[in-house]
Amino acid sequence: MHGESPIKRRESRKIWVGNVPVGGDAPIAVQSMTNSDTNDVAATVAQINRLEAAGVDIVRISVPDMDAAEAFGKIKKLVKVPLVADIHFDYKIALRVAELGVDCLRINPGNIGREDRVRAVVDAARDRGIPIRIGVNAGSLEKDLQKKYGEPTPAALVESALRHVEHLERLNFQDFKVSVKASDVFMAVAAYRLLAKEIVQPLHLGITEAGGLRSGTVKSAVGLGMLLAEGIGDTIRISLAADPVEEVKVGYDILKSLHLRSRGINFIACPSCSRQNFDVVKTMNELEGRLEDLLVPLDVAVIGCVVNGPGEAKEAHIGLTGGTPNLIYIDGKPSQKLTNDNLVDELERLIRQKAAEKVEADAAVIARG
Repeated sequence: MHGESPIKRRESRKIWVGNVPVGGDAPIAVQSMTNSDTNDVAATVAQINRLEAAGVDIVRISVPDMDAAEAFGKIKKLVKVPLVADIHFDYKIALRVAELGVDCLRINPGNIGREDRVRAVVDAARDRGIPIRIGVNAGSLEKDLQKKYGEPTPAALVESALRHVEHLERLNFQDFKVSVKASDVFMAVAAYRLLAKEIVQPLHLGITEAGGLRSGTVKSAVGLGMLLAEGIGDTIRISLAADPVEEVKVGYDILKSLHLRSRGINFIACPSCSRQNFDVVKTMNELEGRLEDLLVPLDVAVIGCVVNGPGEAKEAHIGLTGGTPNLIYIDGKPSQKLTNDNLVDELERLIRQKAAEKVEADAAVIARG
């Protein structure tokens, strides 16, 4: 079986976003953001429910004005997943969503204005046990830093972040996480590496405005993969110009590839070639579509021929090796032969059966304490 991750995580202070732990020894949280109109409560709740079904840990919602703040309060009552309010400039919006039960405030203290306004927001957060996320973005650096550095650089991003951190530390507020996002992979990675040495708080990772589904996935996987492999990162958000549900799927796939989270099926599949004994690509497309509802971590190998098939199949919970006929392995042992006629149906049945057995076995372990 594909085992534990060799990655040693950076030590960080644990905070709580609602009931989700972030940092410390907590699993890396997968976050997404709604792209519906916040004032459309029904549409936003429906989108959050879809994100939750996909496995999202935390959802961020843009709250640009007071009307949106009131809508946020209604949304909060209708969903279970922790919600982060994304707020810029107007401290009164932050105070209002704090009253309405927000789980985390995404603000930059330096943008809120006068010290008394920052203090009011921090006091409200402290009183209600609400953490804050400082979110620095290469596209919205302060004017004096733009002038000082000439253009966005990793050092400029980190200086901006530490400036906001100083606001919170001056008010003796430690429950925060920080992001330093850029659309350029090298800039973002360098900034996070620098920041990781400066603070003990959790880091929220993202390659901002990464692009469409394919290009954004690749860019995010490269950038976040570099950081996560070094143990840097406590929450992630994949920024895609696509359905937010895709952000969650990609986030889990990145974490699964590094053995940092296991949720749902981890497919091991060959790219196929003329040696294949069944249509690997068609089989995989059908299986992925049919089995999206399964949340149990399982390794499933789908290999088209006997060159690598038996080796991969023996390492998976369930493995299919192409042959004449095709051969199924379960927990590393040959189990049964399958023809191509009902290949996908039978494979789906076996995977679901194995998933149910795993749920039952895990429950028994928990029951025994």
